[in-house]
Amino acid sequence: MSLEYSCPLCSNLLIKTANMLRCENNHSFDFAKEGYVNLLPVQQKNSKQPGDSLEMVQARRAFLERNYYAFLQHELGQIISNIAANNIIDLGCGEGFYTQALASNTQATVYGVDISKAAVKYAAKRYSNCHFSVASISQAPFKSYFADVLVSVFAPLFTQELARLAKPGSTLVVASPGPQHLKELKEYIYSSVNEHTQIEVPAMFTQTSQTLITEQVTLNFSDVKNLIMMTPFAWKFRPEHWLALEEKGEHNVTLSFYITQFTRDKSIAVAHI
Repeated sequence: MSLEYSCPLCSNLLIKTANMLRCENNHSFDFAKEGYVNLLPVQQKNSKQPGDSLEMVQARRAFLERNYYAFLQHELGQIISNIAANNIIDLGCGEGFYTQALASNTQATVYGVDISKAAVKYAAKRYSNCHFSVASISQAPFKSYFADVLVSVFAPLFTQELARLAKPGSTLVVASPGPQHLKELKEYIYSSVNEHTQIEVPAMFTQTSQTLITEQVTLNFSDVKNLIMMTPFAWKFRPEHWLALEEKGEHNVTLSFYITQFTRDKSIAVAHI
């Protein structure tokens, strides 16, 4: 199975030779022993180790292994199984929990991209049915109009890049927090908890469907701690919040997700990168 990455420095096609990728301008990128390739140039880094830290990745892996999010993983896999595709990109793939489910439900080549080296290292070491790279999803290492399906699970949406990557007529699948997602935990840190709203329709896409899936789960303190460490609001939890969570022991928590599908417009009026 050939890989179709583009050079992050000059945008030319990268060719696999031995254990590296090289373009015609002689830019080369080695595969790590775990099987992933680092396609993040230093000029695209906003810190020494961008993206999720090792601590966040380990917390997410520990929580996801408990299968509380399996219903979301299953729903995404079912959606992908009904789409004819050659190339699928999971943008912001993290440690590959959803990426490998996509690959298990399709004959397409599945790529997982994340800016966190720690996350991609975990993903590549565990899942051999996908191709993982360290890269920025705002400047993904693929040619324009490459993807038959783009998938984004709780990742930022860079609308111009989505339109560039997606073939005209292709599918974008976005998983985002539902209205009541984790409301019981947010009540510890917010005096008033605002509901999550639906995502906006990205430019050059048309919304075709939306599903809201919800489950109530009972979590012990260890699971709650790992779940919070996965979230953008983890830094808001102070010692007294953690103590209150631990003293309560078990917690009833709402898990709620929107799964929204979009179709890429037929127009190709997007600047090539």
